[in-house]
Amino acid sequence: MAVLKVHGNPISSATWRVLACLYEKELDFEFVMVDLRSGEHKKEPFLSLNPFGLVPAFEDGDLKLFESRAITQYIAHTYADKGTPLVIPGKEMATVSVWMEVEAQQYDPAALKLQFELAINPLLGIQTDAAVVEEYEHKLAKVLDVYEARLSQSKYLGGDCFTLADLHHLPTLNYLMPTQVRKIFDARPKVSAWVADISSRPAWCKVLEMIKPK
Repeated sequence: MAVLKVHGNPISSATWRVLACLYEKELDFEFVMVDLRSGEHKKEPFLSLNPFGLVPAFEDGDLKLFESRAITQYIAHTYADKGTPLVIPGKEMATVSVWMEVEAQQYDPAALKLQFELAINPLLGIQTDAAVVEEYEHKLAKVLDVYEARLSQSKYLGGDCFTLADLHHLPTLNYLMPTQVRKIFDARPKVSAWVADISSRPAWCKVLEMIKPK
């Protein structure tokens, strides 16, 4: 049986997304460390896995994939009979797909910008731009208003069960919740409860343990 391989780095939030999916599906996999500091991701042989030189990359036998959300969808559909059913068969999957797109197109651009300004840049010794933070907090708040309305109708974004639509948020949430941005989430009761719920899942706790500095 082919060994599933994740090529990534513990500081990469996109890598975390794939790891969370694998743990939810209770699948065995091999983690291949990619040294970002030395630029290993910008050289061969890694570029044969992802020509854009970004982690993560994924292998399942002779299949090679990149882009974290595409990888999680492949895993969820291919291994549908394993672990947590992260996708829903039939018509209801359309709703899950909508909210997966919302995460990627509406939520993530603002959340990722705030992640870099408030969490990544300080680690790199780069000063946080307060004007940028204010701008993107406003943008994120508008998205979370929509989330609050949606989560008043169902327990999770895609419906009444946890799916990829929820899982895809976990990496940025992990970076943002220790920052001042938390207040935007906490100000919305349904969103706050949803964040607490998905952040405490056993599979995500395994990811946090795996990426914790040794």
